[in-house]
Amino acid sequence: MDERQKSLEEGIVESYRQDEDMMVLVFAQWCVNHGLDPLELYRQAYPQQGDNERLQRVLDLTVPKEEAGPIPDDTVLGVLSLFGNEDLAFVVSETIAARAKK
Repeated sequence: MDERQKSLEEGIVESYRQDEDMMVLVFAQWCVNHGLDPLELYRQAYPQQGDNERLQRVLDLTVPKEEAGPIPDDTVLGVLSLFGNEDLAFVVSETIAARAKK
C-alpha cells in the first residue's frame, strides 16, 4: 500500500469517527433535552456491553436543555439508524412512544 492510499484510508476512518461522535452527541443531547439518562438508555439497548467510552466522553459536550436547540425525534432515530444502532433506535422509539402516552 502506498503512502497516498494509506493517507486516504486514514482520512476516511477519521471522518467516519468524527461523524460517529456527532451521532453520539445528537443522541446524548436529545436525552438531556428530554430529561433522560443517555447511559441508562444505552445500557438498555446493549446490556452485554460495558460502559461506552465514547458516550461518556461526549457527555461532556452536552449543554443544559435550556441552552440547547430542539432535536426532533426523527432526527435522533435517523442518525442512530444511519450508523447501525438499531437496538438503541428501538429503545429510543419505545421511550418516545411512552412519552406520547403521557
